[in-house]
Amino acid sequence: MTAAPERDTPGVIALPPLIYGAGGLLGILLNMLIPIAVLPEWLRVPGMVLILLSLIPGPWALLNMLRAGTHPEPTHPTTVLVTDGPFRFTRNPIYLTFSLFFLGFALITLNLWLVLLLPVVIVVMIKGVIEREERYLERKFGESYRAYKARVRRWL
Repeated sequence: MTAAPERDTPGVIALPPLIYGAGGLLGILLNMLIPIAVLPEWLRVPGMVLILLSLIPGPWALLNMLRAGTHPEPTHPTTVLVTDGPFRFTRNPIYLTFSLFFLGFALITLNLWLVLLLPVVIVVMIKGVIEREERYLERKFGESYRAYKARVRRWL
């Protein structure tokens, strides 16, 4: 009996927007059931700034990936190692966008549950998505990816 061929994907636990979305929905539901009103109103302004900042790395990264001819979803094979554009500053510009938006939304809505859930969402992302993608990219691109990984941080 032969083993099933390995799929040419990182095998992430779920699509990243679903992970962030589930964390967001949980935070909203918890806030409706057990409201915690401790965040000051002035945090809405930094929240808006974070949301505006979140609009930069993700779309820029998507554009670079599409120009390079590789699919942005982790359920598809990566065909090219993209290291330009926002990938010069962070290995995960799209996930950085999701995180900035999540925190910005939490602050705009003054939802402490969302603030408290963001670290949980990030740990799920690291363990269930990012580390799997990193192992996959090392297998696929070898020394090129290891050199990139040594040069560019995971987040910022």
